[in-house]
Amino acid sequence: MNVRYVLSGYVEEAMSQAVYDKLEDGMFAGRIPACIGVVAFGNTLRECEQELRSTLEDWILVGLKLKHPLPIVADIDLNREPIYEPVVAL
Repeated sequence: MNVRYVLSGYVEEAMSQAVYDKLEDGMFAGRIPACIGVVAFGNTLRECEQELRSTLEDWILVGLKLKHPLPIVADIDLNREPIYEPVVAL
């Protein structure tokens, strides 16, 4: 059975759109164009990527909490109201 978690999928798809630049001082800057304000810096590309992922995760949680509209990424829409399924006792 293949289980897909919406938030994990959203983070992975958004991270696949990340853009990285090497700065003049040797550091790296990363951003996700679809997610306005999600920017991170690091001494290495890997460090920058990890910081960008952490920033994105925080950005999503704050956006959900404050009910900010979040961009649709790879057909994943976090703005829809959740659908609750009944719990069936076994």
